[in-house]
Amino acid sequence: MIGDRIKALRISKGYSITKLAELAGVSKSYLSYIERDMRNNPSLEFLCKIAKPLNTNIEFLLNAESSTEHNEYIDEEWRTLLSQAIEKGLNKDDFQALQEFIQFRNWVSRREV
Repeated sequence: MIGDRIKALRISKGYSITKLAELAGVSKSYLSYIERDMRNNPSLEFLCKIAKPLNTNIEFLLNAESSTEHNEYIDEEWRTLLSQAIEKGLNKDDFQALQEFIQFRNWVSRREV
């Protein structure tokens, strides 16, 4: 779970919830909810803010793989595209909807052949 990974990284850095919230510029209460799995769908913007002081990346927070293992699969172009999408306001729900749209479009294209 995302909250478990954030909490483990926070503790390994020696940060309290208050300290990490301050460093990341996020709400202490929201961070606490995420860590306790009371909220389990944080925005990409939130994850970007949290990842920086934890010296990790969004990919690691979203997946159980180690950040170094996962970085082998995400090249710089993908990181740039993801950063640009987040800066333009794309959140995780938008990204998932886009994936579903592309899958649907591909399905329709295959049926028309």
